Amino acid sequence: MRFPFVLSSTGRVALATAAALLCSLALAQPLPAPIKQADAFPKVQLMIGMNVIDASVAANEADREQGLMYRKSLAPNEGMLFVFDENAGHCFWMKNTLIPLSIAFISQDGTITDLDEMEAETTNNHCPTHNGVYTLEMSKGWFTAHGIKPGMKISGLPH
Repeated sequence: MRFPFVLSSTGRVALATAAALLCSLALAQPLPAPIKQADAFPKVQLMIGMNVIDASVAANEADREQGLMYRKSLAPNEGMLFVFDENAGHCFWMKNTLIPLSIAFISQDGTITDLDEMEAETTNNHCPTHNGVYTLEMSKGWFTAHGIKPGMKISGLPH
């Protein structure tokens, strides 16, 4: 025995919407891990010459992996300091990073070894020519605009 039924136009729209939602959930890419808000990172104040930098610190794997991803802006002297456990050539890319950045690669003693410019939302690698334990990301062009060059020292780095 068959029980025919008729859906109203509202019912058809609701059914179509529910079907579309189920299909999109089935095909959806996994969402990124919960995003840590900018103010939740530890902070440190750094100095390069006469320049004071307010830096968020990414010192564990999860924080380093997120970095400045999904951020839409940085204040004029704001950046992110990445701290690593090992003295090595740490490479960076810009996947899911919405703003262009400049990066300083920094040796264990606080000396800037390399500077590079990075375009937003790219996956090409940016690697230093020397090993280090720190990197500092700032808005694109910040180091050039402030006369910062390799060989200069940064003070205030955490140990």
